[in-house]
This record gives sequence, structure tokens and C-alpha cells, in this order.
Amino acid sequence: MKPFEKKIYLSTPTMHGDEIKYIKEAYDTNWMSTVGENINVLEKSIAEKVGCKYAVALSCGTSALHLAVKLAGVKQGDTVFCTDMTFDATVNPVIYEKATPVFIDTEYDTWNMDPVALEKAFEIYPETKVIVIANLYGTPAKLDEICAIADKHGAIIIEDAAESLGATYKGRQTGTFGTYNAISFNGNKIITGSSGGMLLTDDLEAANKARKWSTQSRENAPWYQHEEVGYNYRMSNVIAGVVRGQLPYLEEHIAQKKAIYERYKEGFKDLPVIMNPYDENIMEPNFWLSCMLINKDAMCKQVRSDNDACYISEPGKSCPTEILEALAKYNAEGRPIWKPMHMQPMYRMNPFITKDGNGRGRTNAYIAEGCIDVGADIFDRGLCLPSDNKMTAEEQDIIIEIVKSCFN
Repeated sequence: MKPFEKKIYLSTPTMHGDEIKYIKEAYDTNWMSTVGENINVLEKSIAEKVGCKYAVALSCGTSALHLAVKLAGVKQGDTVFCTDMTFDATVNPVIYEKATPVFIDTEYDTWNMDPVALEKAFEIYPETKVIVIANLYGTPAKLDEICAIADKHGAIIIEDAAESLGATYKGRQTGTFGTYNAISFNGNKIITGSSGGMLLTDDLEAANKARKWSTQSRENAPWYQHEEVGYNYRMSNVIAGVVRGQLPYLEEHIAQKKAIYERYKEGFKDLPVIMNPYDENIMEPNFWLSCMLINKDAMCKQVRSDNDACYISEPGKSCPTEILEALAKYNAEGRPIWKPMHMQPMYRMNPFITKDGNGRGRTNAYIAEGCIDVGADIFDRGLCLPSDNKMTAEEQDIIIEIVKSCFN
């Protein structure tokens, strides 16, 4: 096989032309700042699409999460239970408010927060009142179980639905299960504005507070008056125009992503791997990224440091490092699974709770004897495959053959 002439990416924006109409509208009307019709229409449209009462357009998903953390009342010295296997933007806003993230291990069924470990965490940190839950790669977590645990302990849920716009759990859209929720329109998401995000809530007072904070907390006065700290977090009317043009194509993008997932699943049926899992009876992911997990007995020897990886090739076996190198050789882009937060240098001293653990901080890679670190295991054996919805079926067939060749 020859390398692809045009690189096959992990996930890139898919534009349709409508976006230009709304960008031009912002330009022609001279509303190029953080107010304008695109923002007004987009907020209303997203709220209706997702099924929440209020949406606040912000500069990025991280800013939405930060304001959600503030709205939840998180303050210095608090503990906050956080999804462990995720991008660090899920967790960093907790640090912005000088609180302590307590990482909850992952479960194999959805690769999301383990409800059993979450209940264990409340035994150890019963004073915790906020849970930040992410839906990994567009697959909903076990949201009923997590919501029930939160209700039992009087805790607030912040749902990081940055990766899962359009996904549903028991027919209900993600981004509606928390008191405060966040979505993202980053360049590689299911729909994009090149940047941008939204805070979603059913609380009008909270929505108004977020709008105020996001515009430098300016008071209603004839001059610039400020009585509390604010942020430059509001979405641009130009960016809102891009997202406004993308929104009608959300379902089309999801269908394309699902087709990619299904082709991989069929193509790998004879390999010792599984695709990122979900419960077909109760959830429908948006299939943002297609990922695979290599069976334990089919893993060749692989070692990773903080910055490098090496492996020993073995007949009939492979590992994420070998497969990612093979994809890169043919000009295709894959990625490792999100490295769990408890393994990150900046968070290694934070508490990490497994469903069997005793809740101690993970100093010196500590885990109680007999405990299984699920997130570390998935990170070790998993990888994200090229999932760009502009990839043709023929190109994907070649990707599948490249992966198969690694097991020969």
C-alpha cells in the first residue's frame, strides 16, 4: 500500500456553505463583537435542540465549565469529584477556583465515570457537593445511576457534554442532566464554530449570572462599573454565525460518524479488539470518535514514559504505539486515548478512587492491593482511529487493512 496522497485526519471541520451567509450577515450589519443576531438566534436554537431552557454562548467549552463551577459554588478548599479519563479542560476549572479535584475511576461499559467508584468516593469524602461528569468521545455515561447517587448525597452535577452534542440517554439529550452543563464548538467537534462553547441550564438566574460574568461583570450603570470579578468569555457574533450555519447539519454529521464506527466494527470483527462500547438499549452516542481497545492477550510489550513510548513487535499481537506509527507511516492520523488525569504529572498527588480502592492519594502510583485501575488499562490498550466524516469508505477500508497488518 502507498501512503495517502491527502492526509486522513482524526476529525476536522465539515463545512457546508451556510456558515458564510451568517458570517457575512455579521459583517454587513457591522455586528462584529460579542452581541448580535447570530448569538441571539443560536442561543435559542441550541436550547430548543438540546431541550434545556437557557443557553449562554461563550468563547469556548472550557469557559462554560468554569462558569458552571462558579455557579455551583465551588470555592477554595472544596473537593470536587471529577471524571478521570478525559481531557484536562474538564478538570482545570476546578483548579481555577482553588478547589481539589478527586478523580473517580472509569468503568469498562462506556469508558466513563464508574458509579460504584463514585459511591465509594462519597464514603471517603461525604462533604463533597459537586460532581463533574464527562461523556467520553460522544458516549453518554451511566447518567441515571450517577444522578441517583448525586441526589442521594445532595450533590450538584456539572455535565461536560463538550464531546457529546446530539447524543441521547434514554431518549434525552446529553447536556441536560446536570444543574449546569457545557458543550463545545471547537474545530474538531461534531459541529464547529472554529471555537466557542455554551453553558446550558434550566435556571434563569444562573443563565443571567453567567452572561454578566462572561462580559467582565459590568453593572447596569451609565459608565463601566464593576462590583465583582468578571471574564472576557462571551462568544463572538462572527463565531456564532459559523455555528448557526452548522447546526442544521448536526444529525447528518452524527449519521456519517456512526457509519464510520459501524464500518470499523465490521472490519475488525476477526481481530482481537473491541470498539468503544455503549449500551444500545438505553443510549445513542454521537460517535464523535471511533476508538478501539486491544484484548489483553493480544497486546505486545509496550512501555510509556511521560513523553515517549516503545514496544517490541510480536507476531499476532500489537499495541497502540505500533498501530499509531503504522497509521502515521501511511499519512493517517490517530491518537492515544485520553491519558487519565490521575496519571498526569500535575495531578498525580490528587486523590484517586477506584471501585475497590481506599481513597488515598495516588502518591508514588499507589493503588490498594487487588484494585484495578480501569482508566490506566484503557489508556494502555486503546487508541482513537481516523474518524473524519469526509473520509471515504474506500479510504477507511485501507485504514482497516493497515490496522490488520499490525497483527500479522
